[in-house]
Amino acid sequence: MMQTIDIIDFQKVDIRIGTIIEAKEFSRAIKPSYQLFIDLGPLGIKKSSAQITDLYSCESLIGKQVVCICNLKPRQIANFISEVLVTGFSNENGEIVLAAVDQPVENGTKLH
Repeated sequence: MMQTIDIIDFQKVDIRIGTIIEAKEFSRAIKPSYQLFIDLGPLGIKKSSAQITDLYSCESLIGKQVVCICNLKPRQIANFISEVLVTGFSNENGEIVLAAVDQPVENGTKLH
């Protein structure tokens, strides 16, 4: 059974939209990954390591708006500090499909 939370718990999670401005192959990661650089508006440019190589190329990610968790503790992955978590859903093959918006919104806008 799924555990429920109250609205105060939900409000503690800082979920925002950002635009990927740069994507690089992350050769030092154990699992195939990209290093992403995401414009989060007033929060600045943040870095993320993302295991999304099955469905996306570096080129296809540039300009894509993605939903990010912005207030997790930074995590070191090999020689890279991941500052935000890019969100997605597993498809039937276990590949990650990015969570995104269906219309452009301003970078850094919070999820309600």
